[in-house]
Amino acid sequence: MTAERIKIYDTTLRDGMQTEGVSFSLEDKLAIAQCLDQLGVDYIEGGYSASNPKEQRFFEQVSKLGLKNSRISAFGSTRRADRKVTEDLSLNSILACRTPTATIVGKSWDLHVEQVLKCSLDESLTLIAESVEYLKKADREVIFDAEHFYDGYKNNPEFAIKSLRAAAQAGADCLVLCDTNGGCLPKDIYEITSAVAAEFGSVELGIHTHNDTDCAVAGTLEAVRAGARHAQGTINGLGERCGNANLCSVIANLAFKSGYEVLDHEKIKTLTEVSRFVAEVANLQPMPHMPYVGDSAFAHKAGLHVDALRKNTSTYEHIEPELVGNERRFLISELSGKANILGKLEKERISEDKEFIRKVLNHVQDMEEQGYHFEAAEATFELMVKKLMGTHKPAFELIKYHVSMEKRQNGEEVTEATVKLKVGGTIEHVVGEGDGPVNALDAALRKSLENFYPRLREIHLVDYKVRVVNAKAGTAARVRVIIECRDKHSTWGTVGVSGNIIEASWLALVDSIEYKLQP
Repeated sequence: MTAERIKIYDTTLRDGMQTEGVSFSLEDKLAIAQCLDQLGVDYIEGGYSASNPKEQRFFEQVSKLGLKNSRISAFGSTRRADRKVTEDLSLNSILACRTPTATIVGKSWDLHVEQVLKCSLDESLTLIAESVEYLKKADREVIFDAEHFYDGYKNNPEFAIKSLRAAAQAGADCLVLCDTNGGCLPKDIYEITSAVAAEFGSVELGIHTHNDTDCAVAGTLEAVRAGARHAQGTINGLGERCGNANLCSVIANLAFKSGYEVLDHEKIKTLTEVSRFVAEVANLQPMPHMPYVGDSAFAHKAGLHVDALRKNTSTYEHIEPELVGNERRFLISELSGKANILGKLEKERISEDKEFIRKVLNHVQDMEEQGYHFEAAEATFELMVKKLMGTHKPAFELIKYHVSMEKRQNGEEVTEATVKLKVGGTIEHVVGEGDGPVNALDAALRKSLENFYPRLREIHLVDYKVRVVNAKAGTAARVRVIIECRDKHSTWGTVGVSGNIIEASWLALVDSIEYKLQP
């Protein structure tokens, strides 16, 4: 029996842009569109075509990208009550985009018709019908987003159904039921979607949920279970207020938990990469605890869990992380046991060397006693293992570094770091400036090495944390510095501990670079 196909409609470039603090440039939007096309989503909603010139330029440019898998849709609303369809800015802007698909939003909640549109219910139905008909006559596939449908159905089911019927009779290709306020629980979405499916058996239904009750993904799955065959959402759940349904979870749940055909399974293996790419472009820190694609989604800390996983991964993992392009991680911390070390060393194919395992364990315990903490610094742990194995190859040799800070009479603060290194047979002696000693050291270190290792230009320091290890020692206390770095492929953490915050920072900085330069 062939699995039923669920179409995936991505609205990251419109709804996702409504996330607080997120703004995509034209180049950003084009890059994300290419990424989504490579993932293989069925539809990419490009934006609200009538909102600003940037959106219009996007539609001009995206047609030149040669997308292979996704249909671009231009978004707009039904005609204004005081305009004819032929004179309506929103509808004509959609047509000007020359996209194969048009998505229009219309009111399905009588409250909005009466208090926002301020027209009669019958007039609202006319707006929907004429708008859909106008776009269909222009040979567009039309997706009708029934805004606030679930709230509308609860308040006035007769009118909510009429709004769908108006769109369907005018030729809409898909009727999307929207939980625009995000307040509808999954059981309600299932019951209402089931009722709609019984009413519109021959018309494709879609689902569009917001996450205000933390139920957007669950609501989407329930709508699909009730008959929806078109699912909308955004990568990483971006969106206004609490966001939209997270397509990373929706896609994985439909493909691996629900038995539906959704995208190509080889494409789904890039899901983690897509998630991180969108976060990078949006200038947002990736959420480590995100299901399926987060750094912590397959991270294991308790020794008991790790011991079981090494025997059978299904004991503590619901799928193989490789299915979504993620990876299994064993965390090293004060809760670690022999199993955690074994799990980490399996990557190096030395997990059977009992003497070496004991050596690593002892070293970890000694370093933790000094204040080291490896749970957020796996890169430092891997470098430590290489050093104990004798396989570590230093990228450079430190001769000296010096940091100076100057406070001038006008209030200006200047920080300089001087670094002298030996790289191969070459001496590098450079000065870097920064907004503080760590930033200046980072600048000087990179300046020294980038000519030898050009890929360092792709590495960005994204987080810096300091914690006092033994606070009772006062000003003589040791500090632990944890640095997180990222490139276009991955994120990694390093740690340094010292009684001097500059030295602790230097140790973590060096590890962050050494880790990426290891063969």
